[in-house]
Formats: sequence, C-alpha cells, structure tokens
Amino acid sequence: MTGNPTDRDAARPYTVRRREPILDTGEVRVTQFTLDAGQCVPWHHHTVISDTFVCIEGPMQVLTSEPPDKRVLAAGERTTVGPGVPHRVSGLDDAACRFVIVQGVGRYDYIPSPEPE
Repeated sequence: MTGNPTDRDAARPYTVRRREPILDTGEVRVTQFTLDAGQCVPWHHHTVISDTFVCIEGPMQVLTSEPPDKRVLAAGERTTVGPGVPHRVSGLDDAACRFVIVQGVGRYDYIPSPEPE
C-alpha cells in the first residue's frame, strides 16, 4: 500500500504511516507496518488467527488485556498474541516504530475491543 499518512481501509479503521503487504495467501498474512509518533493499532482481537510481531525499529509495545500484560520489544525481538486476546500495538511511550506482523493460520478478521479500565 502507500506511505500516505491516511493509510487505512474499511477492515482496519485506524491510521498508520505505512502498511506494506508482503504476503497474503488467504490463510497467512505478512505485513510491514510503520507507525508515526502517537499512532497505534487500537484495541482489537481476532477470532481464529494469532499475531506474531517482530520489531524492526523501536522499541515498541504490545499490550494485552486478557491477561493484562505489556510486552516491550527492541529491534529483532518478537512476541505472539493468540486468538481471542484483545491487544493494542504502538511505539513505546507513543514514539514511532516499525514492525512486521505474521497473521495466521486462518481467515483474517479485525474485531474492535473495548479499552480496558
């Protein structure tokens, strides 16, 4: 996709600096994301797929609400969030970051989740 600051689509109702698809087989998706300072992938979950995040430039953070956790990743580090687990992704302290996400195996969906209290 583009590097347009308004890079969004109907399936993902949020804005990121850049979203670059690498692979989409229908069962597995690999995408590189670049988030500017203050941008995030808001709270959401997936029905059947896991998200594996690999930090390229960071640090970045992956927050989960069930169970509550904060995973901070430096360049080269990775973490996985399983199906049904609400999560939010951003740069640490709302700074910019860049990461690759591997999503699968199964049909992709994006289900917004309420922000934890």
